[in-house]
Amino acid sequence: MSGFRDQGFGDRRSAADSARKAMQQRFHATAGADDPALVERKAARQAISAAREVRLAERVANKAAEAERGALERACEAAEQKARETAERELRLQQEAREIVERAERQACLRDRQTAAREPRYASQKLRK
Repeated sequence: MSGFRDQGFGDRRSAADSARKAMQQRFHATAGADDPALVERKAARQAISAAREVRLAERVANKAAEAERGALERACEAAEQKARETAERELRLQQEAREIVERAERQACLRDRQTAAREPRYASQKLRK
């Protein structure tokens, strides 16, 4: 085991320090705020965010329009139902009025026939007296 080397505390500490320094150098070496790739990615994220907001606004507008359309349809259906009920009620009233008029005409005709049947009897009674 000649390849195995026991690391001491100092060796481990120096390795950790060098790794930390390497990470700091990589961090500082990254592009700054004026890097074209960073600006491009930021613009792409903003465009995606704006498109997402537009789609959300469209969905909200579509839902509102659908709700309004549904309310209008329900109002139209209610008005049509009310008109049908009114027309049916009017038709029933007309039929009832017709039946009343016909009944009155029949009663008047019956009364006239009864009167006509009585008159000859009264006339004959008067002649007898």
